[in-house]
Amino acid sequence: MSTAPVLDPAHTALLVMDYQPAILALVPEGEDRNALLGRVEGAIADIRANGGTIAYVRIGFTEADWDAIPASNKSFAPLAQHRVMHHKDPAAAVHERLAPQDGDIIVRKIRYGSMSTTDLDQQLRERGVTTLVVSGISTSGVVLSTVIDAADRDYQLYVLSDGVADPDTEVHNVLLHRVFPSRAHIIDTTELRALLRAD
Repeated sequence: MSTAPVLDPAHTALLVMDYQPAILALVPEGEDRNALLGRVEGAIADIRANGGTIAYVRIGFTEADWDAIPASNKSFAPLAQHRVMHHKDPAAAVHERLAPQDGDIIVRKIRYGSMSTTDLDQQLRERGVTTLVVSGISTSGVVLSTVIDAADRDYQLYVLSDGVADPDTEVHNVLLHRVFPSRAHIIDTTELRALLRAD
């Protein structure tokens, strides 16, 4: 069982990052996408039931965003060249099973990290959030970038081991077991529920 500190829901936000149809399609067929969605759906319900904040992060580009990406950007120049992930494309929307509700935070980003091109940090701080529970696709993209950035911003961090996924299983495992533990508590969705309800 986790030795992670108990969560104070009033100061906790669950980050639901890049759970978009186009990104979810990158999860290997061997991974059960429905089960993954179900676990994150459960985590959202648990955080909501305890009065925590849900923050949705999605990637999506406008024409101006694409035009501003330099050819030197190895990750994003091909997206701009092929005009992929337009922000109004249904494939770039938050997956319908995890749909936001009134009062949730929703930000649109144009790079890997959830904070570098958004006002997410400001919105979280305005709500008194000091603890982040991280879920997202992919582990080596948005999750890695966000964990490093949020750790530098002094958030207390929890990574949901069964709420993150990556096309590369080996990289996913190295990050979860060798990289993230120096910056975050690694828990699963069952442990999240227990940490929210502990006395």
